[in-house]
Amino acid sequence: MSDVFFEELDIPKPDYNLGVGSDSHGAQTGKMLIEIEKILLRDKPDLVLVYGDTNSTLAGSLAASKLHIKTAHVEAGLRSFDREMPEEINRVLTDNVSDLLFCPTETAVLNLKKEGITKGVYNVGDVMLDSLKYNIKIAEQKATILKELNLNSKEYIVATVHRASNADSFENLSSIIKAFCHAGVPIVFTVHPRTEKYLKQYGLWDKLREKVKVIPPLGYLEMLKLMAHAKKILTDSGGVQKEAYMLGVPCITMRENTEWVETIEDGGNVLVGANYEKIMDAILNFEGGKAKGNVFGNGDACVKILEILMTAI
Repeated sequence: MSDVFFEELDIPKPDYNLGVGSDSHGAQTGKMLIEIEKILLRDKPDLVLVYGDTNSTLAGSLAASKLHIKTAHVEAGLRSFDREMPEEINRVLTDNVSDLLFCPTETAVLNLKKEGITKGVYNVGDVMLDSLKYNIKIAEQKATILKELNLNSKEYIVATVHRASNADSFENLSSIIKAFCHAGVPIVFTVHPRTEKYLKQYGLWDKLREKVKVIPPLGYLEMLKLMAHAKKILTDSGGVQKEAYMLGVPCITMRENTEWVETIEDGGNVLVGANYEKIMDAILNFEGGKAKGNVFGNGDACVKILEILMTAI
């Protein structure tokens, strides 16, 4: 799935490919830890920069800290306070071994302070806003997804489902798909391969395709344009929650909690879990709210991070 992003955004191919595919959390993290350590021992970098909350984030930060190499974490301080989420474990552990912690919001800074982490903490804003502001004009000019799918602006809902708590659960996935089919509004569902596997396994695939426009995952620019022109967005993704907020599109989050509490507090996002009635109510009635400010910064997070890194090395 990653190839399209490299091509579309003209990103140079990585110098190293760890060759670690899908596996259990422990096996995947362990394999990456071994391979990253080999690279760090060979290249001897001054600093290791990790991003987000994936298993690679944790593997990179652990490998660096055990070799006494400075570690910087972009998107530090996020907390959903749900230890059943693998991402939450990755965030907490990564923050505790990092030397520089680049927080996207003031809430993230306060979360770290409550845990006794105050040294090397910076509120720089969110790099995702940097990317969105840079690419939205390009997406509007180049992306043809609305024409390809015969969609009119603000007359459809975009949906994504990928989180294990939803995709792997027959009860949750059935409830979500039932709501999609009864929405009464055209839904464009970009289906993650993992979710597609379970939809077919649970016998939900054919029913879904009868009622919903199902498409494969899109490139960044096509997805950005699709979301920007949506009436609402249904998701369980943390990143999509943020992008919806930044684009001013009402977001309905099919989770019981979120690390992006600012989107809830500002009125642009609502939590509905996998409950059919709550999802339907939000589809029909949730209109979102007007953003009160730049909670994710001004779109210059990358500049601030670079300036701090230059003095730290």
